[in-house]
Amino acid sequence: MDNTLFSRRRAERFAQLLDEANGARRHHVRSRVDGQLAPLVAVGQRLSVDPPAVEVDQDFRTGLRAMLLATAEREGLGTTPAAVSEPAATAARGRLLPAVTARRARARGAILVGIAAGAIAVSGISAASENAVPGDALYGMKRSTERAQLALASSDISRGQLFLDFARTRVGEAAKLRGDRIGYSAVLDDMDADSRQGVRLLTSAAVQRAEPGSLDTLNTFVSSQRRAVRGLLDGSTRVDRERTQRSLLLLDSIRERSDDLRAAITCGLPAPTASDALGPDPSACPGAR
Repeated sequence: MDNTLFSRRRAERFAQLLDEANGARRHHVRSRVDGQLAPLVAVGQRLSVDPPAVEVDQDFRTGLRAMLLATAEREGLGTTPAAVSEPAATAARGRLLPAVTARRARARGAILVGIAAGAIAVSGISAASENAVPGDALYGMKRSTERAQLALASSDISRGQLFLDFARTRVGEAAKLRGDRIGYSAVLDDMDADSRQGVRLLTSAAVQRAEPGSLDTLNTFVSSQRRAVRGLLDGSTRVDRERTQRSLLLLDSIRERSDDLRAAITCGLPAPTASDALGPDPSACPGAR
C-alpha cells in the first residue's frame, strides 16, 4: 500500500469517512481521495457488522501486535509531551487550537484503525488461500503468507522447519496438478527448492551446535515426505513419473547427508569446511567415509 495514503490530510479525511459511515453528520465537501479511501471504509463497516469467522495464526497475531506497538510508539500515542520551559509552553498553547490537536489525535487513531482493519482483512484472505494451487487467484497470497512466516521466524532452525513444512504443502499442490505437465513440474521444482533450503539451514545448525539430535527433524521429514511423493506416482503419466523420480532421489540424498553428518558429529570429526546445496559436506572431513 502506498505510504502517501496515510499523509495527514488523507488520514484526517479517513477519520471523517469512518465517522460518517457510523452515522455521524456528513460533510458536504468531497475530497479527491474519497475513492481511494472507500475500500478501507467498506472493510471497516464489514468488520463491525459481520466479523470474519477466521482463526488467525498465533505467529501472525504476534507479528501484528509488534507492528501496531511500534507504530504507536513512533506516533507518540499514549505518551506525554516532553517537558519544556514555561514561556515556550505558554507560546505553544497560544499557537495550537484544541480542535487541531484533537483532529491530529483522531487522524493518528485512524491510521492505526486502517492498519488493523487491513491486516485483519489480509489474514482472512490468507486463510482462504490455504487450498490454492498455481493458477488460482489467491495463490500469490498463499506464497506471500509463507514469506511473511519466514520473516517472523526467530532462528535458522525455525526457518528450516518452515521450509520443510512448505515442501510438504507443495506435495498436496502437485497431487492436484497431475496431468498438467508444466504446472506439475513447476510445483515439484518449488518443493525441491524448499527442501534444500530447509535442509541447508538445519544441517548447518546441527554442525554449529555439534548436536546430532537436531538431525532427527530431517529424518522424520524424509520418511513422511518420501511416502507422500511416492503416492504421486499412482496413475501419473510417464513424464510426471520421471519428474517425480528426481524428487525421490533428492530425498535419498538428504537422508544420506543426515546420516553422514550424524556420524561425523558423533565421532568428533572436525566441522566440515565444504558445503553444497544441502549444507555442510562431511565427506571432506579427515576420517569420514
